[in-house]
Amino acid sequence: MSKSDAENFSSLATLLVEAGRDFYRRGWVMGTSGNFSAVASREPLRLAITASGMDKGRLAEENILQIDEGGNVIAGEGRPSDETLLHLTVARVREAGAVLHTHSVWSTILSEAMGDEGGFAIEGYEMLKGLSNVRTHLHREWLPVIENSQDMTALARVVEDALARHKDAHAFLLRGHGLYTWGRDLKEARRHTEILEFLLEVTGRTRK
Repeated sequence: MSKSDAENFSSLATLLVEAGRDFYRRGWVMGTSGNFSAVASREPLRLAITASGMDKGRLAEENILQIDEGGNVIAGEGRPSDETLLHLTVARVREAGAVLHTHSVWSTILSEAMGDEGGFAIEGYEMLKGLSNVRTHLHREWLPVIENSQDMTALARVVEDALARHKDAHAFLLRGHGLYTWGRDLKEARRHTEILEFLLEVTGRTRK
């Protein structure tokens, strides 16, 4: 790893640690739940990603690994998240610069409640304008709900298909599991997480 690559990776690791601690304080990644990644290099594809089994409220830079496009660890100690293939899929298909996965109460409740419908729409809220390329509260945001699976290779294919079918979606939910969202960079991905977690709570609280 060159000096510039190492500096870039270190910067991303710091930002991922900050995101983890912030999301833990908000109650979105309790225990060792959740996982976060950021693109360190596009060609070849390299991700900075949280190691598996880490308490997000106590993350440190040494808990951030660098992986290649096959999910193999090329820098750092530990094992990458079990859901690494999902991060790689979103980064590739959406050309995302960062992918963030939370396990909040409301994302879990709604993903289960709306799972049989295959997703649900959120519309009419001013906060929708916090999502990239959304200019009006009249926007209708469709959140696909994908059946969860422990077969990550198969699940990654389902996620890729859902992203192809819902090209304007800013996120998806894994049923009984939580929220996946992304952005052009970590700043945008964190904003999307905040916006969507707010909207999920509003939707859950007002749903009849």
